[in-house]
Amino acid sequence: MNEMIVLHPSPEILKSSTANVAGSTDKKVITVTLMREATDNFNKNNILGHGGSATVYRGKLEDGSMVAVKRLKPQGQKSKEFMDSEIEVLSKVCHRNVISLHGYCSDDHESLLVYEYMPQGTLSQHLFKKNEGSKPLDWSRRLIIALDIAKGVHYLHNLANISMIHRDLKSSNILLSEDMRAKVADFGLVRNAPTGNSSYASRVAGTYGYLAPEYATTAKISTKIDVYSYGAILMELITGRKALDESQCDEQMHLVSWFSKIQGNKQEFGKAVDSTINITEEIEGTIESVAELACLCCLWRADDRPTMSYVVNQLSALVEYWEPVKAEDDDDDWYDIELCNRLPPAILEWQTSTGSSISLEAPASYLQARSMVAWNTI
Repeated sequence: MNEMIVLHPSPEILKSSTANVAGSTDKKVITVTLMREATDNFNKNNILGHGGSATVYRGKLEDGSMVAVKRLKPQGQKSKEFMDSEIEVLSKVCHRNVISLHGYCSDDHESLLVYEYMPQGTLSQHLFKKNEGSKPLDWSRRLIIALDIAKGVHYLHNLANISMIHRDLKSSNILLSEDMRAKVADFGLVRNAPTGNSSYASRVAGTYGYLAPEYATTAKISTKIDVYSYGAILMELITGRKALDESQCDEQMHLVSWFSKIQGNKQEFGKAVDSTINITEEIEGTIESVAELACLCCLWRADDRPTMSYVVNQLSALVEYWEPVKAEDDDDDWYDIELCNRLPPAILEWQTSTGSSISLEAPASYLQARSMVAWNTI
């Protein structure tokens, strides 16, 4: 195949299309050659980031519009599985806090995935590379980002008939738009959630520092492993530290373990908060609330962790306090799903979530759990 199938075409992409797919009125194709031109033949100056399986490039179409082009490394079956997983997931979902896949293209030498362009880069860049020109994130912005991520993950967990587990939530897989709104990205490791309480993966995949203990040790999977990873991201937002930082001493190397130990000690916890945050009395109280939520998400027992519905509910109240939601933003399109089947072969439509409610109560073990110390090591 030497063409690109456009899944969620923007006007800009359609302008760049060169032909209609035979027998279709809603599909367009463009070539691998066009993506080479857009990235200046994958010029290293256009590199946005590297991963274990791919390099992402900035691409500029003829009309000046921007795209992000993920160029998969030639790893045989592994690359094919990664590409198939991304296409399978992102062709079915449409959510403001999940990255949009415009399409994919491949030929005998290249396998490319083409996404919407996120000009502010990754969350990790803003948290951990503070001396490279980016302005430090203030607390209200961190709260909004935390809520955006939570909404995206909640959406993945609560599709009507098929719930998904991301398995690789981390700050480098959170992308930021021009106005600093967050979207969950990188779906190469996604698994369907088990129909029962849990199941087991054939192998552990993900990133150390974000792996839930039951998953890291036994490969047991459920939606609660994403909740654990999300808790680690909350801790990163509060401290400005990486989930796993080998430059720290042994006691502080693993953020979840260290954070959980000091969270109840006001003096020690105060020292751990990112020094770039301008802390007022009100902000301090909010940070403490988010810290409790982060520890709850990272509890040792999966059953003691909250659902993402609970997380969204808790953070929504905090965000509304700091920056009231505008009426036009307060709608139900979190849960919009692309129901048109645009992939060959056709795939079954995913139904929208119905009757989804946000719990107003914490898990039964909350009062005891909030003071528990999370696991010490992986």
